[in-house]
Amino acid sequence: MSLVLYHCHEARSMRSLWLINELDLKAEIVTLSFGDQLRSDQYLSQHPLGRVPCLIDGETTLFESGAITEWLCEQYDDKNLWRAPGSQERAEWLQWLHYAETICVHVASLTQQQIVIYDPELRSPTVRKLETRRLEKAIEVLEQHLEERDYLLESGFSAVDVGIGYSLHAARLFTDLSQFPRAHAYYLRLAERSAFQESLPEPGATNRIYTQENYWLENE
Repeated sequence: MSLVLYHCHEARSMRSLWLINELDLKAEIVTLSFGDQLRSDQYLSQHPLGRVPCLIDGETTLFESGAITEWLCEQYDDKNLWRAPGSQERAEWLQWLHYAETICVHVASLTQQQIVIYDPELRSPTVRKLETRRLEKAIEVLEQHLEERDYLLESGFSAVDVGIGYSLHAARLFTDLSQFPRAHAYYLRLAERSAFQESLPEPGATNRIYTQENYWLENE
C-alpha cells in the first residue's frame, strides 16, 4: 500500500484525512496552500481542476471525496465503517455519503462570498442570505433524522458520519449550530474522536482557508 493524500487545511480533503485516521492507514499527507500550489502544473497533472482532495493509491488516482470514501472502505475497511452491497443499510449509507455534499455546496458558496471574493463591494448580501437559509434547511434534515439515535445509521458510527461530520464542521462557520440541538450534539460527539482531532490543523498552522472563529451574517 502506498497512499498519498493532497490536502488543504479544513477543506473537503479533511473528510479523506479523517477517514484515513479512522482506518489507521499509513499515508503521505501533502498539505497545499489554498491558492497557487493548487494551480501548479505538477498538481494539475493529478487533479485537472486544481482542487482537493486528491488520493493516489498505487496506480489509482481519485479526486472526489465521496469516491475516496468508497474506495478506502472497499479496499481497507476492517472496522465496520463500510456498508457493502447486500447490507441492509447499504442504501441509507449511500444516501448519507452523498448528502454530505448537499450540505457542503452551500458552504462552498458562502466561502466564496466571504473569503474568495476579497472585495466586499463585490459580495452579494442576497446570495449570502439565500445560501445561509439553504444551508440551514439542509441541516434541519439531519436534525429530524437524529431523533433517538447517536449516529446516522442505526447500527452506529460509520464512514458516512465522517462525511457529514466534516460538512457540519464547515457549516458551523456560517450558521449557529446550537439552533439545531441534535445536530449540534452529534457534531460535538464526532469532534471528540481522536481521528477527527488529528485531522485538524496544528496550532499556528499557516495557509488556512478559514482564519476567523465564524463568518455568521449576524456579525456584520
